[in-house]
Amino acid sequence: QVQLVESGGGLVQPGGSLRLSCAASGSIFGLYAMGWYRQSPGNRREWVATITSGGSTNYQDSVKGRFTISRDNAKNTVYLQMNSLKPGDAGVYYCNAGGPALYWGQGTQGTVSS
Repeated sequence: QVQLVESGGGLVQPGGSLRLSCAASGSIFGLYAMGWYRQSPGNRREWVATITSGGSTNYQDSVKGRFTISRDNAKNTVYLQMNSLKPGDAGVYYCNAGGPALYWGQGTQGTVSS
């Protein structure tokens, strides 16, 4: 069993930055691919970025060059650095371990508004 707790959300102006963190319980964190998803009101949850156990990364096209996913296996934590934020980036951001069928966090709200 893996438990995930996100933090770091908040209100930011367009063009600003947020850094999300996801702390995971369990000693096998390093074995899992980790991902970030987001959901805005009225929309389905969408994939944002993934980092494999080996550190390879992949991003949704709309966030490439602006978002960076990283992980610190010693701290059982995955991060999402979000720069040049746009209003369309707003939503609840969820951390995932092992793919959509496995483990989810409770989410953290990111709001982009002037």
